Amino acid sequence: MSDDKYEDYNRDPKNPTQVDAGFLFNNALKSLVDQMTSTNVNLNIYRMLAQYWTETTYVDEANYDFNTRNIPQNHWSEMYRDVLLDLTDAQVIVMSDTDLSAADKTTRAAQAEVLMIYTWQQMVDTFGNIPYTEALNANAYPLPRYDDAATIYNDLLSRIDEAIVGLNGNGSGFDIDNLYFGDMDAWRKFAVSLKLRLGIRLADANASVAKSIVESAYNTGVFTSNTDNASFAYLSTSNPNPVWASLVQSGRNDFVAANTIVDFMNDLSDPRRFVYFAQNLGAGIYDGGPYGENNTYENYTHIGDIMHDATTPACLLDFAEVSFYLAEAAARGWSVGGSAEDHYNNGITASFDYWGVSGVASYLANPDVAYSTAPGDWKTKIGNQFWLAMYNRGFEGWTVWRTFDTPSLNLPAVSGLPVPTRYTYPINEQNLNEDNWNSGSAAIGGDDQTTKLFWDKF
Repeated sequence: MSDDKYEDYNRDPKNPTQVDAGFLFNNALKSLVDQMTSTNVNLNIYRMLAQYWTETTYVDEANYDFNTRNIPQNHWSEMYRDVLLDLTDAQVIVMSDTDLSAADKTTRAAQAEVLMIYTWQQMVDTFGNIPYTEALNANAYPLPRYDDAATIYNDLLSRIDEAIVGLNGNGSGFDIDNLYFGDMDAWRKFAVSLKLRLGIRLADANASVAKSIVESAYNTGVFTSNTDNASFAYLSTSNPNPVWASLVQSGRNDFVAANTIVDFMNDLSDPRRFVYFAQNLGAGIYDGGPYGENNTYENYTHIGDIMHDATTPACLLDFAEVSFYLAEAAARGWSVGGSAEDHYNNGITASFDYWGVSGVASYLANPDVAYSTAPGDWKTKIGNQFWLAMYNRGFEGWTVWRTFDTPSLNLPAVSGLPVPTRYTYPINEQNLNEDNWNSGSAAIGGDDQTTKLFWDKF
């Protein structure tokens, strides 16, 4: 028997040491989308931070208890291990694959890069300073230092420009691509729209840089309709939307619509209510559970039927979001091809169209919605409607509130704690990476739930 044959006996077929780059890419994409979409209280409580939903029996998370279930640790681990590390490995494998052309290598590396940049920004926008330059290399840096969040942003802006260039060629993408199915023009538009997001987030922290980035992204070509959305399709119960797993498969009744959003939409007679919420209390009757209270499931408005569908797609970035970014840019006087009102109307219309809701013209004519007459300054007008449009994307809804300081969110009924502006660092970081955790925490002003991120100036 040859040595090669003996060597085969040492290989565990269920735990391969060599994995195809496409598998790693697809696994990272699904892990990212699942994590951002999930409503499992061990993993993702963004819908409650945005006060779209609240809880029934167990209300720790709606009262901003991050640590009983170790939510920051679970999010941190998922994003570093199952998204960023897999994408890094995928890039390494792609670049060493002698069967791929140079163009294919460039294109596939750029696809992975876009998802990495998306994830890095999300992590900064969740925690603040995080391990970055020394992350993902446990052999060299078992205890990675924390990088300055603004400095990370600057690097991500350089990386996104390189990724956009990498998607301009004639190379083919990954064979398995459940986001845009090999359409590199769509990937490029996604990358450019992500650049827009990076830029607009800096508007209060560094207006001149933000203006340059936003105008550049707009001129390069951002999303122009819902057909451009970075949308991930789920396939019934064989690959279900994780929200379905929590609402249906679990057999539990843990959530009801929060009074925060229900009251707001009732005041506007918002037609999207019949999609966002169920009519379990009667036709056209919507009554949200007091935020953070021990709510009896039967007494309050339930989550809409579409959220109970295993095939409901999830979005990483959509046209409504892009439109509201452009509305903000225009309100600041930046050149983005239209007025703040134009883009504001586009954002609202995109949300109605996405959910298949009619009546947008009447809604836009409502004096409390119409851009010229809605209450408040431009931040209030844009922030309120942006928040409503992000209903199924809790992280972005929470970020809208952090950015615009609107609408007014409720104090949770039990704890009375203020709405968090960030996740605290994982307990493992405090225990295992204490020196770097101490310095990273001090640099942002303390590892507290209400410490503001560098771009959250006002």
